[in-house]
Amino acid sequence: MTRAMLLSSVAALSLALAGPANADQARFDGLANLPFAQNRPTPETTRTLMDELTFHQATQAYLWALPLINTLGMKFGSEETFGAGYNILPVWKERLDPKTLVTTPNSDVIYAMGYVDMGETGPVVFEAPPNLQGILLDFWQRPIPVDGGKFFGDVGLPGPDAGKGGKFLILPPGYGGDVPEGYYVYRSETNNLFIFLRSFYQDPSDLSPAVGLMEQVKIYPLNLPEAERKAMEFPNASGVPSNMLPRSDFEAFEQLKWLVDKEGESLASGDGLGLLANIGIVAGRPFAPDAETRAILDAAAKTAYKTSRAIGMMSEIGGRDLRVWKDRQWVNPINNVAEPGPEKSVDLDYRNKAAGFTEIEPRIWFFTDYYSISPGMVSQIPGK
Repeated sequence: MTRAMLLSSVAALSLALAGPANADQARFDGLANLPFAQNRPTPETTRTLMDELTFHQATQAYLWALPLINTLGMKFGSEETFGAGYNILPVWKERLDPKTLVTTPNSDVIYAMGYVDMGETGPVVFEAPPNLQGILLDFWQRPIPVDGGKFFGDVGLPGPDAGKGGKFLILPPGYGGDVPEGYYVYRSETNNLFIFLRSFYQDPSDLSPAVGLMEQVKIYPLNLPEAERKAMEFPNASGVPSNMLPRSDFEAFEQLKWLVDKEGESLASGDGLGLLANIGIVAGRPFAPDAETRAILDAAAKTAYKTSRAIGMMSEIGGRDLRVWKDRQWVNPINNVAEPGPEKSVDLDYRNKAAGFTEIEPRIWFFTDYYSISPGMVSQIPGK
């Protein structure tokens, strides 16, 4: 290769490497330099900026709401396949397999997942047999606090029943009615519940004891007479195609609209609900964007999902190294804490305790790859 050819190749490579960055900068400069007439936007400038704003608002709304989108993907994917209702509890009776598309597949236990809307049922009772382990979560996938302040979400060995089973009463937001005795009382911040359960097998060639344990679960409205309660159904989810992944297109916003209508003000702060209102998602109002806006929202959802995947591949977020060991690539999926150790202070709400803000990117990092969290999942005490 001649020197001229070498220099030409190097120059071409340099341009190719610089191309994307230059293109991005040109795009940003193009927006910054859109024409104004006498310090007023032209009609074309206004249209361009409003479309751009809609895209960015939708992208940010998706990323902010990713825990909800994660839960909604599981709920709707499950109910489309197995049916809906407080009494429907799909069980992966031959363990979870590749037919189930979900963020955290795990075939080491028997899984069951159910979804309940207390806006329809009122307070709900969950009866668990001994030796079951699970988590009761709201639709943000926050572990639901238990009266007494010691437990959050957990059922079973790490929960208030210590693995003995019992009756768990889940109350909706703002509940002011009587609370009967004889229950472990959980107070949810959303009407919609995600019930995530595990049972354990001793022999992978005989899963029937673990499945049988799961089929002892009961879920029913507190105020419904026993004779009127629906019989529990435990459809076998193993080997059945189901898409329980977070939706990554316009459907994600349609699902959020369903949830906003169900939850109203209990879903989020005014600022959070304002993010959704910016793109037309408001409780009690129609959500029917025109074809052009729908296309922008669809592109925004696809972009936001890919952005979440990019964040999820990072081993460092906000200057915090998420690796457990610096010379390896094992990461701690809830590492919004200090150094690992028995005294670490875990905040499962992704709140920065020092400054008081929500750590959005670490939350995105978690919920693009995982679902469900509770103190029991991060306990370093054997058996707890």
